[in-house]
Amino acid sequence: MKRFHVHAHVEDLGKSIAFYSKLFGVAPTRQESDYAKWMLDDPRINFAISTRGGKLGVDHLGIQTDSEDELAALKAQAEAADLSLADVGETSCCYARSDKYWVTDPQGIAWEQFHTLRDIPTFGGEAQPVAALACCPGDAPRGKPTAMAVKPAGGCC
Repeated sequence: MKRFHVHAHVEDLGKSIAFYSKLFGVAPTRQESDYAKWMLDDPRINFAISTRGGKLGVDHLGIQTDSEDELAALKAQAEAADLSLADVGETSCCYARSDKYWVTDPQGIAWEQFHTLRDIPTFGGEAQPVAALACCPGDAPRGKPTAMAVKPAGGCC
C-alpha cells in the first residue's frame, strides 16, 4: 500500500509542531531539532516539516511505497507514460535511507517517489558516494513533465 507524502518548510518548528499535533490529534512520529514527521494512517500520509531549505511552504509532494516492488511498479508506470525521471537510487535524505526518483509536473511541482529502507540518526547522515547525495528537488523546471535538478542533502524531505 502506498502513502501520500507532503514536505513543507516552516519558520518556527515548535509552533508548527504544536499546530499540526493539534490538527492531526497526535504527536509527531519522529521529532528532531530541525524536523518533524507524522506517519498517519487516517488519512494515510507521511507529512514532514523542517526548518531546512529555502522558501517557506510546501516544498514537494510524493508517494511513499511499502515495498521495492511497489516502487518499481510506479517507476515503470512513469516510464511507460514517457515521463523523464531523475533516478537518485539509494540515498540518505532527512533522517532516512531511501531508494527514490523524482518527476516534475507541468507547473514545476516536484514529485518524489520513494521506498524507505531504514531510519538514520542524523539529517542526510551516513557516509555516501558523492553521486548519491542528491536528496530533494532544486528549482524544478516548468513545462512538460521532465527530469529535474536535484541538490545535495541540506534542504530535504
